[in-house]
Amino acid sequence: MAAPPASADAPRPAPPPLAAGDAPDRPEGKNETTCEDRSNAESLDRLLPPVGTGRSPRKRTTSQCKSEPPLLRTSKRTIYTAGRPPWYNEHGTQSKEAFAIGLGGGSASGKTTVARMIIEALDVPWVVLLSMDSFYKVLTRQQQEQAAHNNFNFDHPDAFDFDLIISTLKKLKQGKSVKVPIYDFTTHSRKKDWKTLYGANVIIFEGIMAFADKTLLELLDMKIFVDTDSDIRLVRRLRRDISERGRDIEGVIKQYNKFVKPAFDQYIQPTMRVADIVVPRGSGNTVAIDLIVQHVHSQLEERELSVRAALASAHQCHPLPRTLSVLKSTPQVRGMHTIIRDRETSRDEFIFYSKRLMRLLIEHALSFLPFQDCVVQTPQGQDYAGKCYAGKQITGVSILRAGETMEPALRAVCKDVRIGTILIQTNQLTGEPELHYLRLPKDISDDHVILMDCTVSTGAAAMMAVRVLLDHDVPEDKIFLLSLLMAEMGVHSVAYAFPRVRIITTAVDKRVNDLFRIIPGIGNFGDRYFGTDAVPDGSDDEEGGSTG
Repeated sequence: MAAPPASADAPRPAPPPLAAGDAPDRPEGKNETTCEDRSNAESLDRLLPPVGTGRSPRKRTTSQCKSEPPLLRTSKRTIYTAGRPPWYNEHGTQSKEAFAIGLGGGSASGKTTVARMIIEALDVPWVVLLSMDSFYKVLTRQQQEQAAHNNFNFDHPDAFDFDLIISTLKKLKQGKSVKVPIYDFTTHSRKKDWKTLYGANVIIFEGIMAFADKTLLELLDMKIFVDTDSDIRLVRRLRRDISERGRDIEGVIKQYNKFVKPAFDQYIQPTMRVADIVVPRGSGNTVAIDLIVQHVHSQLEERELSVRAALASAHQCHPLPRTLSVLKSTPQVRGMHTIIRDRETSRDEFIFYSKRLMRLLIEHALSFLPFQDCVVQTPQGQDYAGKCYAGKQITGVSILRAGETMEPALRAVCKDVRIGTILIQTNQLTGEPELHYLRLPKDISDDHVILMDCTVSTGAAAMMAVRVLLDHDVPEDKIFLLSLLMAEMGVHSVAYAFPRVRIITTAVDKRVNDLFRIIPGIGNFGDRYFGTDAVPDGSDDEEGGSTG
């Protein structure tokens, strides 16, 4: 249905549009923009209706920028537009599917601007923005020559790789990581580096052919058509191509009449009938955008899940799993636990004995790596039948911030070990873990991965970290979760969800309290180790806000 018109609404200000646009064009040669063309561009500006203030022009030659951080900063919060894995429940399976919004419309109709306005109004922290511009097919040499002379039709369905679009959107809705191509409009080819995206609460997919494929339509939970007057779209295209791409008016109009307008009439405008909502006037229609946001909010509320509560009620009274290995509780080990658990222990002693336990823990964990028989020759010329590591490489991944304190111990016993980092923080409003940052070595899927954190209570954040590794194709049986202290609940949660992950710790406490703190526990490990201010209830690190 079409949204009611906004009578006298002032357009809502929005951030600068994303690095995503409409069908690409190539300048006719490399002639510099003339003064006359610049004057024409300025004249065209006066023909356009105002769309908000403080908006910088969109200038880009690729479908997305790999170097820029995937952030959208609004007056209320920072929105992570690269997404993060949606939460997986206590069974290790997806608890909810992302809500996918499709945005269709003609070239220069304002789809990207509407998408940005929806994101800002939604006020949710995790969103994936996916543009059809990233999925143009790689052109043959003949097609590239046609494109160089504005004779290739980028506004035709055959110009897009729909198979890749569909598989990418399916994976994002399932919470899996995807590799998205970066399309270079100057060379009409995909760049060597692809960008990694993760699933999120909301996925917004925009493009001129967003509704042109039946299978793609079935993946969209809401379909929005941005309907902008053809004269406005032409003026926007003229202004963009003259001021940003150095083209002349004659070339722009030629391409518009030859490809853009016929494609809109034949392929794009007919898809309006499949849209759930039609937004007249694009970003100027704030009433329509408010209606869209209200509906999306209602859908997200139906998908809410309290993960920690679900984990707390699961796997009670079960025996500890066979994948768990606890460091033997010798008098020495127990003595070190006594020191680091003591609230009166000084920071220096806490650090010293924690490091000793970390070294013992990692040495113990390395004994579970695969080894094979090998024979070496001693300096005396004799053969020695020994063992050697049977894997390709060992990589350590620390869950920030407390997990990074285990890195020196790992480096001390594993020569040339590679290190990755994952930052998972607890949302203070919902109490649920959220992935904020990760940096993993290349080709990590071939390695045995030692996942390091200092405390695990419910296991919620640890499970998210394991999911991130699985999404990067690390086999489950090659993941080793190491922690100085775990609660039985966390052990059961991780083992039940991921039965082939090896869990290794120096001690397991039986209980967690109503706030999901380990009892008797160790306090907030990060605060005690780094000397930062402790939270009032002396919480464990996983729940305190920075690790899992």
